Amino acid sequence: MSTGPSERPAPPSGLRELFAARLREALHTGGDRTRQVSRARRAYREAACLLARFDPRLLRLPGEKHATGGAVLELVDDCTTLGMPDQPEWALKTEVREETLRALAGPEAARRLLACNIGQLPSGPGPERFALAHLFGHPPATERLGAGELAEALQAVLWLSQVPRVTGLPDPAELQHALERARLLEPLERLVSRAFRGRAREMAALRAYVGTPGAPAEPGRPAAPVPVPPLVIHGPGGMGKSTLLAKLVLDGARDPSGGFPFAYIDFERPTLAIQEPVTLIAEAARQLGVQYPAHRAELDALADECQQAARSQREGQERVTQLHELATTRAVLGRRSSQQFQLLATGRETDLIRRVADVLVRAVAEHKTSPDQPDPPFVMVLDSCEEAQYRGSPALGRTWAIFLALQRAYPGLRFLAAGRAPVDHPAKTTTPLDIELGELDTDASVDVLMSCGVRETDVARELAHRVGGHPLSLRLAARAATLTGDGPGEAGELIRSLPERRREVFRRVDQLLVQGILYDRILSHIADADVRRLAHPGLVLRVITPEIVKQVLAGPCGLRVPAGDRAGELFAALSRLDMVEPVRPGAVRYRGDVRAIMLRLPGGDRTEVMRAVERRAVEYYAARDGLEARAEEIYHRLRLDEDPRAVEERWLPGVERFLAGAQQDMTPRAAGLLTARLGGGAPDKVAAGADQEDWERIAAREVEDLLAQGFAEAASERLGRRRPWTPCSPLHALYAETLNRLGRRDEARRAVAEALGPAEHAGCGEHRLELLLLSARLAQEDGDRRGADRALRTAEDVAMGLGQDLEAMGALLARAQLADDGAEVRSETDQQLAAQLAELPDAVLAGRPVLVRAVASQIYQRAPGALAHALEVVGLPADDETLDELGAAMRRATHRQPALLGRVMEILDDAAGPTRPQAGGAPTGIAGILRLARDRGTLDALARRLLDVPDTSGEIVAGVAAAMGAGSGGRPATAPAAGRTRPEKTSAAGRGGR
Repeated sequence: MSTGPSERPAPPSGLRELFAARLREALHTGGDRTRQVSRARRAYREAACLLARFDPRLLRLPGEKHATGGAVLELVDDCTTLGMPDQPEWALKTEVREETLRALAGPEAARRLLACNIGQLPSGPGPERFALAHLFGHPPATERLGAGELAEALQAVLWLSQVPRVTGLPDPAELQHALERARLLEPLERLVSRAFRGRAREMAALRAYVGTPGAPAEPGRPAAPVPVPPLVIHGPGGMGKSTLLAKLVLDGARDPSGGFPFAYIDFERPTLAIQEPVTLIAEAARQLGVQYPAHRAELDALADECQQAARSQREGQERVTQLHELATTRAVLGRRSSQQFQLLATGRETDLIRRVADVLVRAVAEHKTSPDQPDPPFVMVLDSCEEAQYRGSPALGRTWAIFLALQRAYPGLRFLAAGRAPVDHPAKTTTPLDIELGELDTDASVDVLMSCGVRETDVARELAHRVGGHPLSLRLAARAATLTGDGPGEAGELIRSLPERRREVFRRVDQLLVQGILYDRILSHIADADVRRLAHPGLVLRVITPEIVKQVLAGPCGLRVPAGDRAGELFAALSRLDMVEPVRPGAVRYRGDVRAIMLRLPGGDRTEVMRAVERRAVEYYAARDGLEARAEEIYHRLRLDEDPRAVEERWLPGVERFLAGAQQDMTPRAAGLLTARLGGGAPDKVAAGADQEDWERIAAREVEDLLAQGFAEAASERLGRRRPWTPCSPLHALYAETLNRLGRRDEARRAVAEALGPAEHAGCGEHRLELLLLSARLAQEDGDRRGADRALRTAEDVAMGLGQDLEAMGALLARAQLADDGAEVRSETDQQLAAQLAELPDAVLAGRPVLVRAVASQIYQRAPGALAHALEVVGLPADDETLDELGAAMRRATHRQPALLGRVMEILDDAAGPTRPQAGGAPTGIAGILRLARDRGTLDALARRLLDVPDTSGEIVAGVAAAMGAGSGGRPATAPAAGRTRPEKTSAAGRGGR
């Protein structure tokens, strides 16, 4: 009888000491031992070759009644260690395992080896059990296996396929495909792991939407599909939106008649970002590659291209952000660059999704049983879209463009999104369909309660009547009932403590009240009285540690925590509550759904004890250094409803990442400050309650987003609220910009003129600077060059008066760009820019790379060292537009002067390294080498060497300048015209003006 895992014999006395001594001796034998395979060593290798891991002390050879521990010494060079020192687990090295499997006598030998070590097999699934089942002729049906079991089965098949004469194995490629498909469905299966209850009406609506037919064909004309708008499922958190969508997709994926292709994009996954719509295209391509393995390589290549586009877009977005950080670059280049960036990003994304759709069309056609068979729907689901669901969101606008492009290429598209609110965005050309997810009906609510532990049907029905159909309320009610006891007597008291359900208008208040009562009932069953006193007030804290228990929580709760272990004991007890989850070692927090409910209860977070805890938290964190401590201090000050302007004085750059999402815990006024500082949209309630200054900043961000997407009318509508604005408001400049976009330039110029005086009187230097630059640009567009020059000179004086050298450089750059239309002053402004570039410390310039690049690109013809200086200090941008400019210039130069080709290719070879793609001078080859140089960090060195190439046409230097200024919104650099003086040779070591 074999020894089971729980009955393993203790190692013989002294074996551990003997093992240690022999092991030291064995480790000194060097490489000779690995080449000498004794009979005993080979036997132990065979005993271990079908075990994923094993305890060497217990490994048995066929025929042995008890393990001797001989494997410890024989296999010491053949294994890697997986377990702890006191519980060793070893695994054969891959090359040793494969050599041993190939040398086995056959399936009977493999079966005998596994059987004699059955006690080493894991209790759950493992490759050993699949191998054993196959060797005994009873392999499990792989179509019923989950992802983990398929992974084990695949491993077993790969092992057994190396054993001579083993037959009847599943095809490893088919197993691999089944495994990838199972992993694709695994997140959806987790969502519906509990029995799916209720939602019959909503599920029927979803199935009808997915199966919406095309329009009937008119006589003599082919059928044309009806454009089907997206469908948005919305409702409060916890209502089951994700579960409903997962159920729809799983049912389709498991449909024996073929189902439909799908892509389920969950933006809660860290690898996906709603603010980067190109990542959803990459994920859709990846998932379609799993569903259509014949097209996997092509779809994976498109996914890789999407990731490259995402990298380029991040660089472009960072450039736009930098342009907005200075008043001068924001007014002159920033907004134009923002719109250019959104247009380029949208174009790239729509091209990529069309190419994905083209592959999908071909893949679907190959799976049809007849040419007349209609295409199945392609179901694309976007889950957790809340972050982008605000009016004006560029991400939402670009996602809408992706939807339109995909629908044109694949008319069977069915596009579903889930969030907490309906979608409202000016980009939409049709109104999305919508399903509002409300409470479960009574029967479904009873089912949920009973599935969560309530045993009596009558109790479950009465609880459902009092609690309602919110899934979270039902889970809480079940938990409270099981703690109280769900017999008629015990449950009756719980039921009577809950309010009667009232009219629909009061349901929201009822829901919060019910959930609060249920949480209180759950907390009341905490056995330790001290922990019970801490539990409710502790909800206001976002993180709890033993020190916070002692310094912040205990005192207001009336507890004395003397020196010693009591704080740790209380913390450990709090950590064991089922509504608490770990944050990091030694720190926990209440679950988000718990805090979201309890902090919204009317009056529930305003008791004196809880306020005292928050005041103590402010003192605790204010005395500590670091961004996280400062963020917690700000959080609790806002929770205490301190003046937002006073709280803002405590702000530090970088605290934003610790405060994301905290708006939901705040009053509208406090949430207004957070939204203004963190970005994104604000619900109407938050916007209405925000201070005027915070509202203006929220509105300014939204208007900037709308203008970047070309929605001037929507921006104008947004600007029509909450006037008059403060003198320093960013909305004055945006109002003029919007009027100009609407073709009302005279009104725009008047708006700027009217805002300049109040800004000067209020001491708003930066705001006045931006208005002057905007005035200059509007004058220039109106043909008033003299007025434009006058405004720019004043702007430069203002910047210098403020002591802001970089702003002064930006104003001078605007004058230089104005002078491009009149060459008589171009030389003067370029020389002044060159002098400023040379005088400012490199450390200062490095903080404003976009401005430095724009200046160098502007003056390179008259300041030969400017490009080399800029390359040294800030380098080239790393996006695709930069590579396009540089590659095009290199091709033009070598085409005009073939003698340069060898020198240029030598520079490319050195930058790319020995493993570069074969280019041969072809345009695509140059582009590939430049991308490789960018990835390896050698692009700047490549550009510096290009400046030394003796190019008489000036194309290469102009190309470096154009690449330097790519995406800045300025004029592209061009090679000097024939007959003009060519800029003198630029040395890679040169310095502008130095």
